[in-house]
Amino acid sequence: MKTILVPFYDDDIAQNALGASWLVAEKFSSYVEALFVMRPPQIFDGEGIALAGSYMTQLKDEERRLAESAHKRFQSVIESRGITLAEVSTPSQGVTAGWRETEGLEGQVVGDYGRLFDLIVIGRNFGQPWIDWSVMCEAALFETGRPVLVVGAQAPSSIGERIVVAWNGSTETARCIALSMPFLARAQSVVVLTVEGWQVPGPSGDQVTAHLQRNGIKAISNVVEAGGRSVGEAILDETKALDADLIVKGAYTHSRLRQLVFGGATRHLLGNTPIPLFMAH
Repeated sequence: MKTILVPFYDDDIAQNALGASWLVAEKFSSYVEALFVMRPPQIFDGEGIALAGSYMTQLKDEERRLAESAHKRFQSVIESRGITLAEVSTPSQGVTAGWRETEGLEGQVVGDYGRLFDLIVIGRNFGQPWIDWSVMCEAALFETGRPVLVVGAQAPSSIGERIVVAWNGSTETARCIALSMPFLARAQSVVVLTVEGWQVPGPSGDQVTAHLQRNGIKAISNVVEAGGRSVGEAILDETKALDADLIVKGAYTHSRLRQLVFGGATRHLLGNTPIPLFMAH
């Protein structure tokens, strides 16, 4: 986890995501890069050619203003923390940071550029007109081949000290566990949580726990009943009871369309988890 990418905008949610990235970076002496994506101007049907020039200029000016505002917030944060500005190639024994601006569509940029990084940290930002966080999140999950850390409205005070692995036997969660091993190896406690009736064909939670223990990880297995709750609700309830500060879960074992229509654990956790969520597909 030596390089971390954070899509960054001038809002508190993005700042929470940046704060979470510092917590991770302090564990691994990482380089953190804040990325601002300037959207290209778009002309919509019904707008006359005579208006196109001034309209595009206004949009470009607004994107530049948003970029400058976000950059000022970023600079304020790193100055308050005493973090050194650097390039990704700069050798360092501690936490460093960088800033990048580029033009394009957020999902496409994050999906392409994110392939260079060990981890992508995304703020779960509801109700902001200038950015669709879910588009970036799904692009990061499906296009980068990298793990994604989703951070909500509550700024975390710790990440990866007490971990819950939401295990369902799937390939996606097995891959997620492999990618999260740097966190699991440093955790004070790891609970492999299985919700009865949620399993797809695959190893049991006890088997996963045994293999983690073989790797020197302080893991235990816990099987719970849903008890009238959805799987996502059961995971969050157990996570709260365990005072966990990180959930590890494979993303979208079932198709995105099925989860959109019928719901699913991934969608529930993405929309409701109060603690950081480490995911991979």
